[in-house]
Amino acid sequence: MLDIAEELHRWVEQGRDFAVATVVAVGGSAPRRPGAALAVDSDGTAIGSVSGGCVEGAVYDLCAQALEDGETVLERFGYSDDDAFAVGLTCGGVIDVLVTPVRSRDTDRRTVFAAALAAAAAGEAAALARVVSGPAELIGRALLVRPDGSHEGGFGAHPGLDRTVTGEAAAQLDAGRTATVEIGEQGSRCGAPLTVLVESSVPPPRMIVFGAIDFASALVRVGKFLGYRVTVCDARPVFATAARFPEADDVVVEWPHRYLERTRVDSRTVLCVLTHDAKFDVPLLRLALRLPVAYVGAMGSRRTHLDRNERLREVGATEIELARLRSPIGLDLGARTPEETALSIAAEIVADRRGGSGVPLTGAHTPIHHDTPAAPARRIGSVA
Repeated sequence: MLDIAEELHRWVEQGRDFAVATVVAVGGSAPRRPGAALAVDSDGTAIGSVSGGCVEGAVYDLCAQALEDGETVLERFGYSDDDAFAVGLTCGGVIDVLVTPVRSRDTDRRTVFAAALAAAAAGEAAALARVVSGPAELIGRALLVRPDGSHEGGFGAHPGLDRTVTGEAAAQLDAGRTATVEIGEQGSRCGAPLTVLVESSVPPPRMIVFGAIDFASALVRVGKFLGYRVTVCDARPVFATAARFPEADDVVVEWPHRYLERTRVDSRTVLCVLTHDAKFDVPLLRLALRLPVAYVGAMGSRRTHLDRNERLREVGATEIELARLRSPIGLDLGARTPEETALSIAAEIVADRRGGSGVPLTGAHTPIHHDTPAAPARRIGSVA
């Protein structure tokens, strides 16, 4: 649901009633991941998607029904060879969809949802936990967890369950994950096992582009399109200007390695070094290759790459560190223009993030979606 938070937040502020359908589990070649959502307001306006088109009509009807009767429902959609007219996924996958009404009269639920949507729309970290399966009176109940461990909402007369879910949601939020958690009868403290969907909202990942060149301008645009918060850094004030990079979130005039020393990075950050000048590259990459970031790529010819690696070895870079460096940067697309080069860099970043091979899908026998398999749903307090 948090993937459409900005629009839903506006709906809340406008006082609209709506129902939201959220993918809570997938199987096989399903097109959307848990957390994907479709919402319908009382006027029939729809936003979002749960399947890329296969079952949207049926889910729309479920949302309209939920708005009318106020009931939360869990529905499974799949493909059946036995019923050619059944609503299902033509890709052969299976999705479970939780449909929840969020109406003005549902005060407790709306308050929690409003807080979660406001946080996500503002780019703040928060996790929304909802009961997907379990005792009927708990289905759809929600709890919002902040990074400091505080929470809003809860599960009524089950404070023990509040504590359990708060702890699990905080762990998922810390990892920036959206996942389901299975809580056994003892762990739930409510007398029955249940399943909880935890949706994490985290600030956008960072892309830091070093080198204020024309290729950087194209990469900034692609990076923004992919949802990154993009910073351009260059030591040369004549090139590193907001006028040259109007779409960048930040333009920094500073020696690259000094900026990298003081700025915040994490396991989702990507670093793109486009300077291909040893006096900038070597101190910068020496530091970058030791940081726990997602991707480090450097522009330059193969000859430049070999020379740069030797210089890095001379200043103490290990072979393990050098193996992390993507250089020459990007996938082999035959790119020539800045825009084509930016596309090849972005393609490598996506492939690296998702585990893709970078080979054409035509004729390949690999899965289309290479997302790292989710860990089995965690079971807490199960009775053996």
